[in-house]
Amino acid sequence: MSELRRRQALGWGASLLALSMTAMTHDLLAAPPAIPAELGSTLPGARLVGTGVLRFFGLRVYEARLWATAGFNPQDYARQPFALELVYDRKLEGEAIAERSIAEMRRVAPFSEEQARQWLRMMKQAFPDVVAQDRLLGLNDGTGKVVFLHNGRETAAIDDALYARLFFGIWLSEQTSAPALRAALLGQG
Repeated sequence: MSELRRRQALGWGASLLALSMTAMTHDLLAAPPAIPAELGSTLPGARLVGTGVLRFFGLRVYEARLWATAGFNPQDYARQPFALELVYDRKLEGEAIAERSIAEMRRVAPFSEEQARQWLRMMKQAFPDVVAQDRLLGLNDGTGKVVFLHNGRETAAIDDALYARLFFGIWLSEQTSAPALRAALLGQG
């Protein structure tokens, strides 16, 4: 390799490294996300507990944000009001999101095939196809009622304490398949 080409290659490498470092610094210095407007009346006093990114083979799938009031206890998450917000980074089919949710809920605890069918039917309604920057928000009232919103518009609701515990357990239970994301959401990572 000629000296000129070697210097050009080093220059490109340094430029790419500088761009990467700038992007990382920008992410670290970015302002915290604003509280979703729909939480103003449904979860007054909510604050951001934590945020984390789900990656699949290194690619960002979504950023997850946990919103709750002061004193949120992660050991008893299902019996407390909170909201889990997912901001997607890519296009995904709602049906695939619903099916993956059922698979992940089974990691938390067992449930019947009949429950799986009922919950899958409801989640297919709750989760439309998403594209980058779409938001899905799940509100847990602490008594078993869950309301889902897509970009601020309600898509479905269910009143089922077992469903609430297992669904949000995908992210918040100790049996989660993403323990680092759980820690980040709980402000521990």
